[in-house]
Amino acid sequence: MKTSIITICLFFLTLTALSQNITGIWNGTIEVDKDTKFNFIFNIEEDGKTYQTTVDMPTQRVNGIKALKTLVTADSLIIDFSNVGMKYSGKLNANRTLINGKLVEGLNFFSLNLSRNLVLETPNVNRPQEPIRPYSYFEENISFTNKDANITLAGTFTRPNGSKKYPVAILISGSGPQDRDETISKHKPFLVLADYLTKQGIAVLRYDDRGFGASTGNHSNATTYDFALDVIRAMDYLRTRDDVDANKIGLIGHSEGGIIAPLVANKSKDVAFIISLAGTGISGTELSVIQSKTMRPFPVPDEVVYEKAIREAIEIAKQNKDVSEIKPELKAHYNETIAPILKNLGVPDGKMNEIITSLVAMRTTKWVRYFYDYNPANEYEKVNCPVLSLNGSLDTQVEAKINQDGLREALIKGKNKDYQIIEIEGLNHLFQNAKTGKMDEYSDIEETFSPKVLNLISDWILKRI
Repeated sequence: MKTSIITICLFFLTLTALSQNITGIWNGTIEVDKDTKFNFIFNIEEDGKTYQTTVDMPTQRVNGIKALKTLVTADSLIIDFSNVGMKYSGKLNANRTLINGKLVEGLNFFSLNLSRNLVLETPNVNRPQEPIRPYSYFEENISFTNKDANITLAGTFTRPNGSKKYPVAILISGSGPQDRDETISKHKPFLVLADYLTKQGIAVLRYDDRGFGASTGNHSNATTYDFALDVIRAMDYLRTRDDVDANKIGLIGHSEGGIIAPLVANKSKDVAFIISLAGTGISGTELSVIQSKTMRPFPVPDEVVYEKAIREAIEIAKQNKDVSEIKPELKAHYNETIAPILKNLGVPDGKMNEIITSLVAMRTTKWVRYFYDYNPANEYEKVNCPVLSLNGSLDTQVEAKINQDGLREALIKGKNKDYQIIEIEGLNHLFQNAKTGKMDEYSDIEETFSPKVLNLISDWILKRI
């Protein structure tokens, strides 16, 4: 009996020691190549018997990513960020000064070792378009609820100084969890856009996506349709304000936001206008096939065979079955079609299994299974409000011509009386003046948002409201 008591006491002493050693600030860096590094700051806190973790990425200017769960067992640490598509797992060294681990994000696996070094500072970047407080207009932090989803969305409302009712643009972010500024690659495009529009007399509402920033909920459990319902709740909130013209609430959607907007317009029927920035006009299946070819980081021996394999994988993932049935079928398909390609590239068996497992997980998320069958052209065909579609000629994520052709055909078929579709030369997916349009170029460009496009957007809106 005494031995049992001593054992139990030692067990609790171990847990206490671990708790003391795991809480606090941990820092680490992912090095993609000699020119690309991502700094991470993990803040682990203990709350009674549980742990809570938030992460900052100073190199990307992203702060306050909240983990769903933090699990500490013996010498291991597992942090579940599945609400934003990430997971971290690691092991403490013998003297508990270093956590050796890896970060998984979608299909990517990165070595990320954490230590208690000095907190990594946000690097200085020159972003001349970003406004500096005090602003010349009214700004208010706000929140609204989506009661059906049991979530609260937090954001920022800006309007010109004055006492009248103003037209409003709601900014809808692209795919993946985004903050209200749509912070990406060291840029804050929605901050720049909101600042510009507000100075032109147009109020703006922008908000953190569900499960990100100050908003509650789980981003990874939501679909494009769910995000559309969040926008509708944003419209409901704006109608309660006495400084908003309820008849002049429009939508500006970037990337996925551009395909969320028509869903909102067709459900609410009182959207004043839609602006699609780098939005798509083809089905999710076709876009996924195109991106799997144009954004693939490895060569294949036969493009036709590869495309056929991708299409078959998507058809498997789209089946009206439980995901638990689909995953084994999809894994078998990848082992037959993709594994030989990876093997020829020298990928070891252990790593190959990780890649295929991750591919299966990516192809079977709730969001992507909805996305495959969603074609925004079908929704745009039913839209009656004015529509402006803008795409950059150097966009490597959403190719301009095929997507604008799909959108144009839909608007013509639906007999929309007021639309413009413009491809702008030399701009990338973020509407920066670019050289190549590739994603790794975004952060190196000083410009956040083309002034030409900012002016085009505001002029187009003001002519219609």
